[in-house]
Amino acid sequence: MPMSLWQKGCALATLIWAAGIAWGSLSPATDLPQHLPWDKFNHFVAYAGLAAGLRLTGCRWSVACGVTVAFSIGIEYLQVRVPGRHGGDWGDILANALGAGAGLLLLALVQRGKSKRRRRLSGQ
Repeated sequence: MPMSLWQKGCALATLIWAAGIAWGSLSPATDLPQHLPWDKFNHFVAYAGLAAGLRLTGCRWSVACGVTVAFSIGIEYLQVRVPGRHGGDWGDILANALGAGAGLLLLALVQRGKSKRRRRLSGQ
């Protein structure tokens, strides 16, 4: 089934989001602000958005979660080669995976609420 215009827009936004994650994660440490507060929370939110974006493009829940976690692991592996970055941080991977799950859960709750509201308004 072809993608709707909405899904194409979500795909573009998700691609830009993923590029932002990659840029922030793979830039040398000297190019980034020295004190970023709430590091694990930033990871959590970034990957929650990525997983939700993938789901909104039409990916299955399991695919959206799996691709997000694989992307996270790939980024952590690539960070090992970036000057001033450590990479391979299991705490970051855990925060990313938990964020992906939370993003998908939040999206499911929002979609469920919309569905209930539509049924109530249509009298079913």
